[in-house]
Amino acid sequence: MTEIQSTPLMRQYHAIKQQVPNALLLFRLGDFYEMFFEDAATAARELSITLTARHGTPMCGVPYHASDGYIAKLIQRGYRVAICEQTEAAGQGKKLVNREIARIITPGTATEANVLNAKENNYLGAVGRDSKDPLRAALAYVDVSTGEFRVTLLPAHEVAPLVESLNIKEILLPVKDHTLSGLQTTLEPWVFDYEYCERLLKEHFKLLSLDGFGMGAQPLAVSAAGALLHYLKDTQKAALDHLDRPGYYERGEAMVLDPVTVRNLELVDPIFSSDLGGGKSSTLISVLDETVTGMGARMLRRRLLRPSVQQNEIEARLDAVEELRSATIPRTGLRDKLQGVYDIERLLAKVTMNTAGPRELLALAKSLNLVPAIQTPLRGFGAALLQHLNAQLVDLSELRTRVLQGLSDEPPVSIVDGGVIRDGVDPELDQLRDIQRNGKQYVAQVEVRERERTNIQSLKVRFNNVFGYYIEISKSNLHLVPSDYDRKQTLVNAERFTTPELKELESKILEAEERIQTIEKQLFTELRLFAASFALGIRQTATALAELDVLLALAEVAVSRRYTRPRFSTNNEFRVVGGRHPVVEKLVEADAARFIPNDIFLDSSKFVAVITGPNMGGKSTYLRQAAMMSILAQIGSFVPAEEALLPVVDRVFTRIGAADNLARGRSTFMVEMTETALILNTATNRSLVVLDEIGRGTSTYDGLALAWAVVEFLHQRVGAKTLFATHYHELTVLEENLPGVRNLHVSVKEAGDQIIFLRKVEPGAAGKSFGIEVARLAALPEVVIDRARQILALHEKQQLTPPGDRAPEPMQIQLFEPVGGNIASRIRALKLDDLRPIEALQILAELQKELQ
Repeated sequence: MTEIQSTPLMRQYHAIKQQVPNALLLFRLGDFYEMFFEDAATAARELSITLTARHGTPMCGVPYHASDGYIAKLIQRGYRVAICEQTEAAGQGKKLVNREIARIITPGTATEANVLNAKENNYLGAVGRDSKDPLRAALAYVDVSTGEFRVTLLPAHEVAPLVESLNIKEILLPVKDHTLSGLQTTLEPWVFDYEYCERLLKEHFKLLSLDGFGMGAQPLAVSAAGALLHYLKDTQKAALDHLDRPGYYERGEAMVLDPVTVRNLELVDPIFSSDLGGGKSSTLISVLDETVTGMGARMLRRRLLRPSVQQNEIEARLDAVEELRSATIPRTGLRDKLQGVYDIERLLAKVTMNTAGPRELLALAKSLNLVPAIQTPLRGFGAALLQHLNAQLVDLSELRTRVLQGLSDEPPVSIVDGGVIRDGVDPELDQLRDIQRNGKQYVAQVEVRERERTNIQSLKVRFNNVFGYYIEISKSNLHLVPSDYDRKQTLVNAERFTTPELKELESKILEAEERIQTIEKQLFTELRLFAASFALGIRQTATALAELDVLLALAEVAVSRRYTRPRFSTNNEFRVVGGRHPVVEKLVEADAARFIPNDIFLDSSKFVAVITGPNMGGKSTYLRQAAMMSILAQIGSFVPAEEALLPVVDRVFTRIGAADNLARGRSTFMVEMTETALILNTATNRSLVVLDEIGRGTSTYDGLALAWAVVEFLHQRVGAKTLFATHYHELTVLEENLPGVRNLHVSVKEAGDQIIFLRKVEPGAAGKSFGIEVARLAALPEVVIDRARQILALHEKQQLTPPGDRAPEPMQIQLFEPVGGNIASRIRALKLDDLRPIEALQILAELQKELQ
């Protein structure tokens, strides 16, 4: 062991490091957080800071007052960071101060603003499983930065998709799970023990039973939620009073959107991240998000990923949006007021976790101070939901008044910078500030008084770092020195003295700054604790303001985008008149183009639409806008259509395009079939299914057979509303064979060898695919286009032969064999030595006839 490693300080470091072996330990030394050994090497590499060494020990450090930015970089790169603070002041003669881990920050527990996205939740999740029933699981997830806490039961195979949909940053498990992606943290299995978790949840939320959560008879849910709470207590070292009680829900309580559908529809993220430099202009949320608070933006995102299936709830939201839409001036006024509201949810989290600084506490109070101004216009609305939200805004006047009166108007970021507490709050603090500001004036006053008392006009009060404040008197005036003067130092021509008054003044001046900091820290801590005691009311108010923000945003979109209120059908009818794709419509406006609206109609008698037509004709847009129409309606939004009568659907499925998943050994076709299997196995007659080009990833015969079988299964076994786009024109025959199938096509106009995409969906089947024409538009060489037309003309001469009474089955089109390949096979099979000349001529004539 080296010299530095054997010191008391390093022994203390090693003891603390053993508590967090999987985290980077930031060890507080004075004004720096120091890191040693492997932690130092890792931090130096990731943060691009200098790695030094002392007595052979690698080390690096960052200033504690600027540590947030460095910590944020480490968290964003997937590291865990343990903050070790000094828990006592360094006193005279004290060689080693006590230190303890104050907090462990992980990707799933971060609350720092420079780590988080204001418009997205930062979830930490935990999975509960039962070895006796491996098919079932529970997923609990919490956003520490806002307090949201949810838990649900689900089939084990749906855990990974839900984790992906929620974008959970860190997942807690008793053992590693290779089906889950992202950062996994393994905990001891006892942490998931039902009895321990039940007791922990009851104690934290002060309950006698968990029945009120809906988890009383759900041990897996209790285990997952309890493990989350255990981890938070272990890492955050805080009261966590801002956490909601775990909200248990069944997945069927909301529309289920799997990650494939969320991605295909580009609800929250673009499929291609290069979209306008990495922006999100191609996403549905980019159209809807007119929110003015982070709280509202996060709630809108959550609703878009979990639309409601409760018609009463949906109608209540639509009533509110409709009234706000019509009230232009009050709506504008409310949005203006909300723009002054900071992120109350995340501010509250920092308050209850004792990490909020003076400016954050002031921002919380200022936000709450706007609530009365929001309530005033809100009272004038009649919609039941708006009245409910108004009632949910808690009277927090006591809190906001105390904070606003206690904090200075422009406090610093940190308490140590001083000037946090307003003048007039604490008499001792005011006196010390007065001394600090006017110390020189007080010294001058002492000097004047002592000159008058001693009649020594040359008397001076001075200061140096060794003796502090002193009175200097020349030797010629020593006979006038009063008896209460205490000699401090003798010089050649003078003597230096002090007095009880000067000693007291010196003590106050020198200790004022330190004492001011102590008092301000104490008063601020008391103020923050006082604010934390209102956590429940603040959380309720924040939720109400977030929902109001969402409703106002949807009303704003309804006005600016000319959206219509949807109605809900009682007979499962899906009818849209003049429907538009919300994202495409917005994007084409920038090019002064006009979006071509289309109608959609499905009902109980015709619930499967087979859509044919050329690429680029608008099939995919038509499919996506139908799916988005249901999602928009069920979050409580108006929809882009002249008229919409929709069923309440339980799930929306999409299968649009595919990509290889080589990391898991899956080809494009395997991904396509896996996604299709999920749809066929889980869709119900209340679902909306959108399928595009099923079977294109394999040979024509296999692909057509699969597509055919899929349509039959959806029609006969599932009964879901289905839009099925395809290039297999043979599928249009299904309209004659299956009563619930109807044909649609996207129309084009031919002008010579040119085609014009009309982007209009009309009844009936398309005449042809126009694939070669689209290829020409893509600038394929003319020689390729000409050759393709020749091959197509030859292939079109080949006939389909229906076998017996069965449904027509298509002939395999051999793209990589020459036309007339069957003739070549017949010639190869001939036994020339056995043929008579007349027979050879007869066979040759037959072959020639086949080629005509």
